[in-house]
Amino acid sequence: MKGYQLFWKREDLYGGDQILEKVLIANRGEIAVRILTACQELGIKTVAIYSDVDANSPHVRNADEAYCLGDPEPRSSYLNVDKIIAAAKEMGAEAIHPGYGFLAENPEFASRCEKEGIIFIGPSSEVIRLMGHKVEAKSTIKTAGVPVIPGYHGGDQKSEALVEEGIAIGFPLLIKAASGGGGKGMRIVRTKEELPELIESCKRESLKAFGDETVFLEKYLDRPRHIEFQVLGDNHGHMIHLFERECSIQRRHQKIIEETPSTALDQSLRKTMGEAATRAAEAVGYTNAGTVEFMVDAEKNFYFLEMNTRLQVEHPVTEFVTGVDLVKWQLRIASGEPLTLDQATVAQRGHAVECRVYAEDPQNEFLPSTGIIHYVELPEGVNIRNDSGIESNMNVTSHYDPLLAKLTVYAESRCEAVEKMMWALSNYVILGVTTNISFLRRILAHPDFRNGNITTHFIEEHEEVFQEPEIPHEALISAAMAEKLRVSPQKVSVEGAASLSGTEDPYSPWKIRSNWSNV
Repeated sequence: MKGYQLFWKREDLYGGDQILEKVLIANRGEIAVRILTACQELGIKTVAIYSDVDANSPHVRNADEAYCLGDPEPRSSYLNVDKIIAAAKEMGAEAIHPGYGFLAENPEFASRCEKEGIIFIGPSSEVIRLMGHKVEAKSTIKTAGVPVIPGYHGGDQKSEALVEEGIAIGFPLLIKAASGGGGKGMRIVRTKEELPELIESCKRESLKAFGDETVFLEKYLDRPRHIEFQVLGDNHGHMIHLFERECSIQRRHQKIIEETPSTALDQSLRKTMGEAATRAAEAVGYTNAGTVEFMVDAEKNFYFLEMNTRLQVEHPVTEFVTGVDLVKWQLRIASGEPLTLDQATVAQRGHAVECRVYAEDPQNEFLPSTGIIHYVELPEGVNIRNDSGIESNMNVTSHYDPLLAKLTVYAESRCEAVEKMMWALSNYVILGVTTNISFLRRILAHPDFRNGNITTHFIEEHEEVFQEPEIPHEALISAAMAEKLRVSPQKVSVEGAASLSGTEDPYSPWKIRSNWSNV
């Protein structure tokens, strides 16, 4: 699939000669569309990869070129390092953007790119490996003066030792997989009697999911908030943060609604946490876009949680309030360009909210929904952004994550932004598969959310957000009566227009006995 030809050179626009000519996007769906759009806006040619079931997807059609990986099974397609490297070489791509998910935080994939002479658009493989191991990451970050949650991160993994350390920390506490993420390999322990069994259970799950049974223990924070800071660093020693994102609305430890600024932070705490985030990134020699995640307790104490060494799903809210295109900066940094943004001049303005639209059933324990999307209609309006990789007549399979799209809105205030999001979700139509759209609206309408009174336990504490509102009996009766009375429109000639007054249509304006006139 050949794209258009540009009539100017990329360096003419941005004044540099270290420029990427062609980028392979090692992902699918909405994030692949987002990345290829940024590339094309910078004059960079794009290569999409796709499995057999994605052959007609928007990210394939919109790319300049495309390469088929075959079997839709992830390990045979989007997780197959050999196939992706071969595709990059065959298509002449000098760089690979991993997006998020799949291989985005896989140090072996980044290392393979480095060995093959292909630019990996992200941090080095060493940094990915370090920050991917939660115990080593916390130890490194702690030496940089960034607070971490009290706990045990030692190397003695014997069950007896872990039980002893857990009792010393106190209850409740968390058992977490050292190589984990996304809520896997995690257990909450409330009594010492259940501690041994949950340690073994966590180890088994961690070994199965990540190939590493190492776990660590942390004090469980009561009613915390999940707040992360976006960082951006180049290869010339410049590092800045682009403020925070509030990510406390989660289901199964995965975010579904994000916003910025956070209602939990004042200017002093925002400054302190931002400085801690940049220190953490500098401590590991971080380059490109990344996110430092914190937990904030009820007393506004904050603790380092982890670092995501990739572009985040929720990056659009940061782009809205700062005006900074993060994907374009990823590409520029990978090209060797210095960061021209300055911490003193980057500012937040207004408020942005993002909702993740999933093909899942909140009423059935968020079970993924599959099938044909018969019809899609996206909301449109001022400061409404749709990051979408779906379209009408598209098949949603069980092979991949059920995330369909992201909806992000921007307004001058939080109240306006929430109202805009409510309107946008009301005008978001996806027919054919079950989605979480109405569930998102109920969360946004909840008084505690409106007041900014949220924690990571919001959904489990507010079971009422799962309840679909009942349709009033009066509405059902009215609809039934209207259907009973409705008749098919009659074709009437101009000459017979005068006879319309006798039509059987109860809604006809000709039935109105008044001085109404169409003149």
